[in-house]
Formats: sequence, C-alpha cells, structure tokens
Amino acid sequence: MRVIDLTGVWAGSFSTVILADLGAEVLKAENQYVWQPLTRASIARPTREQAAAAGSAISYPNDDPGPRPWNYCALFVGMFRNKRSFTVDLRRPEGRDLLGRVAARSDVVIENSAVGTMEKLGITYDWLREQRDDIIFVRASGYGLTGEYSDARTLGAHLEGVMGHQILRGYPEGDPSTNSPIFAADYVSGSQIAFSVLLALWHRTNTGKGQFIELAQAENAGGMFAQAYLDHALNGAVGSAIGNRSIYAADGIAPSGVYPSLPEGDGDGDDHWIAITVTGDDEWEALRSVMGDPAWAAAPELATGAGRAAAHDLLDARLAEWTRELDDEALFHRLQAAGVPAAPVLPSWRVLDDPHVQARDLYQPRDLVDDVGTFAYPAPPYRLPASGGGVRRPPVAFGQDNDYVYRELLGVSDEEYDRLVAAGHIAGEFHESIP
Repeated sequence: MRVIDLTGVWAGSFSTVILADLGAEVLKAENQYVWQPLTRASIARPTREQAAAAGSAISYPNDDPGPRPWNYCALFVGMFRNKRSFTVDLRRPEGRDLLGRVAARSDVVIENSAVGTMEKLGITYDWLREQRDDIIFVRASGYGLTGEYSDARTLGAHLEGVMGHQILRGYPEGDPSTNSPIFAADYVSGSQIAFSVLLALWHRTNTGKGQFIELAQAENAGGMFAQAYLDHALNGAVGSAIGNRSIYAADGIAPSGVYPSLPEGDGDGDDHWIAITVTGDDEWEALRSVMGDPAWAAAPELATGAGRAAAHDLLDARLAEWTRELDDEALFHRLQAAGVPAAPVLPSWRVLDDPHVQARDLYQPRDLVDDVGTFAYPAPPYRLPASGGGVRRPPVAFGQDNDYVYRELLGVSDEEYDRLVAAGHIAGEFHESIP
C-alpha cells in the first residue's frame, strides 16, 4: 500500500506513522518554499541560543540546530520513521500534475489542512479519481468541511478548548489557562484516521471501490469525554475539573490521585510523584496494610467505597503525608505486590531509564543524517513479528527520496529531473527565504 502524506503538525503526522509502522510506503510530499509550522520544527533555522532554549518537544540533539535543523527536531523525528520524503511545489499547475502522476500509483491520500487549502490547490476527490478511480482520500480538518466552524483554523489548543476538554481537565481550583499543553485529541484523531484507512482498504478489497472519508477532529475528540456529554444529557450535570481523581470516584473508586514522594522538588519537573488508585474494599485493606494500618485508616466510614468517596479530601491529605516520605519507585513495587494499582509519574527525563520501558524496547537508537549522531527515539507501540514490522527506516530527511519518487516511480529522464530541480520542485533543503 502506498500513501501520499499531505498532512501537517501532529494528528496527521501521527496517522501516517501508524500506517508506515504497519508496512505502508508513506510518501511525505513537501515544498521547499512552504514551511509547515510544528511539523518539522517551529522555525526552520533557529540560532544556537534558540535551540538551547527550546522546549522538550522542539529540542535539538545537544541543543545544536545543526546544518539542516528541520531534520533533527524532536517533534519531527518522533513521527517520521519509516517514511519517505519527496519535494514538489503544489502551488503551481506543474506541481499538481506531478502529484497526480504519483497519485495514479498510490492507494491513499491523507490531508489535515484548514478547509480551503486543498480546494485552492485543486486537490479534490474528483480530481484524484481521475488519476485512480479506486483511490481513498481522507480529509481530517479541525471542525469538518461544513458548518459554522468549518472555516476556523485550529491547533490542538483551540480544538480542545472549543470541545470543552480544557474545562474538564485540570485542577478544581484552577482555570483552563493553567492547564499544561497536552493535546490528546491529536493522538485520538491520528489513530482514527489510520483506522479509517484500514477499513477503507478492507472495503476496497471486497468491493473494488475507493472512498472519500471526512473526519472532523472535533467530533472525533468528543469520544474522549463521552461520559461528560452523557452525564449532562441524562442527568443535567455540568462536568468540571477534578484534578487527578477518577471520573468514577463518586461510585467508590477512591482514593485515586497523584501524591508527592521523595525527592520533593520545586515544582518545575524535579519533584517526584506516584499515582495510586483504590478500586475496591480488598485494595483498601491492602493499602492500609502497606501503610502500617494507621489509626485514622481504621475509621468505620472508610470501610466502604461510598464512605471513602465522601472522605476523598481527607484521604488525599493523609496519603500525601505518608507518600512524601517515601521513594516513588520503591513504593510502587510495594503497592503493586500487595495488589494496589500504583505507578510512578515519570517526567520525560526519567522515561528512558525506566526498566519496563527498556524491557519493551519502546525507545530505540536511530542515526540521524549529516552525522548528527545516534539518539533514542520512539518505536512502534506494538510488535507484529510475522509481518516484519517495526522500525525499517530512520527519520527521513527533507527530500531524501526525490530520486526514488521521480526516477524510479515516475520514470523521469535525467534531463527532466534536472529541469525539475531548476524549476524548484526538487530540493534537499528549504529555500533560503524560509527563516
């Protein structure tokens, strides 16, 4: 299966790395004259000072942007394994014609741009069907192709704000502006885009017909908090932020939360925390035993889930007094051994050293181009031994597969290839006009 990747940022890039991990040949179409923000990096050519000050998601190896920074940014390399990259200027008719020739040899086209972008480029389902009648075309804009919000540009922050996720996520005493920038809707959308492609391929195998698929990321994200919608529809309740507690705390899943442990830091990432959840009376008894059965835990009202839910604030305070004197890793193993669900909360700088992460080989060494070095990057979260899946290619450099696409796939002559280079379609780095 061959996929043309016209996606950007997170949701689209995540969808195509899933397909690439599963074995598809994913061709990332890129343009030396157009910068896709937060796809290969936030900016094309950061200074050393900017690279050193970048956040973890947009960091660079050794805080050095290197000669071609767009090939090493953490945001990019985590989602561009197993892919190929070719360049073409789709803003020009010749560029669209070249894309059409690639589409005629492909199975799927995926895009997640703002509504109107594909229309301006002339990349429509009807046009793609002229290239290949049974092609599958997925469009995954933020709010869908029609409706009052369809023209709105959106990133994860905007989408989750509109959907109400920022109101449901966070601490009760805070407000949405204090939430950390973790946008789960991107991952959920990426997964569903990939799943829709698999279903469409299954359908095509059985019917011989392609499909046009519209996936509105906002609608898709609603599945993350269906319980809040249902609670309002059935009970008239309006959800609110509950911190780290279970959404089932009122049903007796209590205590549940995240509690401080040693060493306590300054709140900027150096502090340690442990998540603990009690789902029933047996687990509560086990937790009491690990704590040494303190007198306060023997209160009769705490013997039931309803009683513990009513006393959640007290339980959180007592547990925090106990956990803050203990090492999170050691306590994690003690609680799990006793049958109490628990786990340390690992910031990114502790993940690579986690024994279970290492045992599952979740991060694997990858060589980056330009002799930048070898670094540990995410691997597929599943294994398919019979299919030869896994990481077959390291993160792809910009335009790395131009020869493959133009010479092998399209069969252009040397003379035509040189002309396309001169015309600006074929390139190995972004144009100097891109800052």
